[in-house]
Amino acid sequence: MDTPLINDLNICVATENGSGSASSNNILFKAIFKMGIPCSSKNMFPSNIQGLPTWYQIRASADGYLSRKDVIDVMVMFNDATAAKDIYRVRDGGLILFDDSTPLPAALKRDGVQYVGFPANKLVAKLVPASPLRAKQRNMVYVGALAYLFGIDMSVIKDVLEDTFGKKPAVIESNLICIDAGYQYCKEQNFKQSIARLETIPGGNKGKIITEGNTAAALGAIYGGASVICWYPITPSSSLAESLEYYLPRLRKPKDGKKTYAIVQAEDEIASVGMIVGAGWAGARSMTSTSGPGLSLMNESIGLAYYAEIPCVFFIIQRGGPSTGLPTRTQQADISLMYGASHGDTRHVILIPHDMNSCFDFARQSFNFADRFQTPVFVAMDLDLGMNLWPSEPLKLNESSFDFGKRLSAEQLDEWTKSGKKFRRYFDQDGDGIPYRTVPGNQNRMASYFTRGSGHDADAKYSEDEHDYKYILDRLRKKFDTARKFVPKPIIEKEKGVKTGIICYGSSYESVREARDRLKTRGLKTNHMLIRALPLTAEVMEFLAEHDTIYLVEQNRDAQVAAIIKDENPSLGAKVTSILVYNGLPITPGEVVKQIFEAAQTAKTA
Repeated sequence: MDTPLINDLNICVATENGSGSASSNNILFKAIFKMGIPCSSKNMFPSNIQGLPTWYQIRASADGYLSRKDVIDVMVMFNDATAAKDIYRVRDGGLILFDDSTPLPAALKRDGVQYVGFPANKLVAKLVPASPLRAKQRNMVYVGALAYLFGIDMSVIKDVLEDTFGKKPAVIESNLICIDAGYQYCKEQNFKQSIARLETIPGGNKGKIITEGNTAAALGAIYGGASVICWYPITPSSSLAESLEYYLPRLRKPKDGKKTYAIVQAEDEIASVGMIVGAGWAGARSMTSTSGPGLSLMNESIGLAYYAEIPCVFFIIQRGGPSTGLPTRTQQADISLMYGASHGDTRHVILIPHDMNSCFDFARQSFNFADRFQTPVFVAMDLDLGMNLWPSEPLKLNESSFDFGKRLSAEQLDEWTKSGKKFRRYFDQDGDGIPYRTVPGNQNRMASYFTRGSGHDADAKYSEDEHDYKYILDRLRKKFDTARKFVPKPIIEKEKGVKTGIICYGSSYESVREARDRLKTRGLKTNHMLIRALPLTAEVMEFLAEHDTIYLVEQNRDAQVAAIIKDENPSLGAKVTSILVYNGLPITPGEVVKQIFEAAQTAKTA
């Protein structure tokens, strides 16, 4: 038999949505994490509530890679509807784990893989009384089978059960009995496999946590001072608002018996955006969370906030489109929509996190940016980042105070009046494009102004004069250009003499990190730039200028960030070759490597 790899394994569990497999899959993943092994998980689930297929992949990587693996080593075949295809998703030499309570049909037998059967239905029927719970606890049997086959410590599984169901000893016991049944059956049958072994790494994952991007972003919003949250449920953003509902009462205690925040589930996305624009105008730190279809409905009010210069924050968790598209699959296809949201000439600040700490930190910073630039700010995430569990260093709260920008108090207006200075709401006093503002409640008689979404001049007076209109639009553009100096700069990794660069953003980072290692072993050294915000900073153009060949990895069809680069600097943009993956699944390093070599070969023969 072949020598098994140590801590290098990709397991895919194929089940039916609504079958209760989420609990068993999470227990399996958390047990591997608790053993100190670097690991990640990807949940590919359907958009209906129950009945359609779902696949859950767990990757253990001794090298610490967290992207979706190119191949499946082990398939837990627990969905009859997809079994005929699932047997071919496994790599040659892989393993198929199945329930042999009934004989395996000949059509599901494939050469080149190992089959391990165990009677999950029969085992659970002996252990669990007839009830809806029995079908769900059947999934726990494959947890035990996998634990035996690959060396997952049963004591660790018990610890995970206690962490998960700490106050429900009966639930812990019933699940553990089913898991142990799968373990003991495989042990009695003396099943063997030579693919991999999972071995505890002492001190591995020490200090790390497991979380999802939506939770990290919700916590960041709380620490960023979010006080008005208005939202309407839509996959995959709902869990961000739900996390806010869970954590706000725990982290922000009432003052004098009164809450210092408001969470409103609005009747639709149009109502929710109207509420946060109103709250932002009133001086609150306001936000919503949504996805592409919700963002489409919000465009008119986003234009109002941009033109009237009202701060507010939009968390956009991207999914597959157009239209309803693939609501439970991942994509980076709303960048263009965010960047130019609303009609007319608009440009918006976008923060683009790539891991759990940047989800937290950019969420926190987004409110400072919104206040500083008096504008809507977008935090661009996606389903892979937002809804999948990721290992992470503890979320770091970098010390910084709230920055309310050019917000004038009554006392400051008094000083202005004494010095002969006049408050003009939409006038550029400092040459950076950012005007000064006041908020309701300011007692100074000079603080008031009229807010409108129609034409206005620098004094906030109604105007359709062509010079006034152009002045406002030009100043808004200048403000946007000022933002280039303040938004998060890209992270750049480079070696002297390397002339090939790879650019990516968001959740593509982990796949690109692994792809670069593979390219290096095949003789292609690359430098790397992770874009973290729009507008593009000077460092982006410098990176382009320093390299002869640039590959830009995006999870969309139309190369949306590449188009922005080419629009801003056509000569440098001409260097960019797009690497595009848009099948709705989390991107793999193999897809990146394959397209880069194909593009390089095409360039040679051109």
